[in-house]
Amino acid sequence: MSENTFGKICRLDDVIHLFKDHQSILFGGFGGVGTPPGLINLILESGVQHLTLIGNDTGFPEIGIGKLVTKRRAKKIIVSHIGSNPNAGSFMNNGELEVEFSPQGTLAERIRAGGMGLGGILTDIGIDADIVRDGKQTIQLGDEHYLVEPSLTGDIAIVYAEMADSYGNLKFDKTARNTNPLVAMAGKITIVEAKHIVPLGAMDPEDIIVPGPFVDHIIPSKGVDWKWAWEPKIEID
Repeated sequence: MSENTFGKICRLDDVIHLFKDHQSILFGGFGGVGTPPGLINLILESGVQHLTLIGNDTGFPEIGIGKLVTKRRAKKIIVSHIGSNPNAGSFMNNGELEVEFSPQGTLAERIRAGGMGLGGILTDIGIDADIVRDGKQTIQLGDEHYLVEPSLTGDIAIVYAEMADSYGNLKFDKTARNTNPLVAMAGKITIVEAKHIVPLGAMDPEDIIVPGPFVDHIIPSKGVDWKWAWEPKIEID
C-alpha cells in the first residue's frame, strides 16, 4: 500500500456514507468493462434508491451498473442503449424506470462538457429524429441548425482504474479506459476503485490519463467479480 500522503486512500466503509437516496451517479464503463465492481456492490449494500444513473449503457443484468438496475435502485437512467440488459427494458415498458436516450458520441461529449464546466454542446446528431430532438432547443449558426444538448454532471462519479498513485493520478487498462476519464472529471465527488495503488512518482507521466486534482477518494480494488456469459459461472455476493 502506498503512503497516504494526501489522505485520499481509504476503505469502502469510509465512503459508504457519501451515497444518498435521489443522488445522480455517473459511472464509467462500457457493457460492464471498466465499471468499478466493488463500488457497485457498495452502493447495493448502502441501500440507497431512487438514483439517477448516467453512463454509457445499463450493462448486463448481473454485470456492471446492471446490478443496480436489476435491484430497482434507479428511478432514471441517461444512457446510449439498454439492449444488453432486458431488466432495463422491462422496467422502462412498465413505467418503473425513466430512460433518457442520448446518442453515444453526444452522451460522451455532454459528460466531457460537464467536467469542463460548460453548459452544453451543439450538435446536429439526431436533429431529424423525434426521439432525440423533442423538447430540446435548436439554434442556427450560419446556414446550419443544431440541437442544444445540456452538459451532464453528477453528485458522485465512480471510476475503475488499473493504477492510481496516492495523489489520484490515474491509468486505465486498454478498453477499460472508455468513458472513465470523462466521468472522473464530471462528478462533484469522484471515487476511484483502483486495481493497483502506487506511491507518487511511480507512474510514468506519459501513462497518466486523469490528473489527481479530479479525484477525491481512492479505494483498493479486489478486481472484477463477474464473468462473461460464455465463461464458467461464479456466484456473486
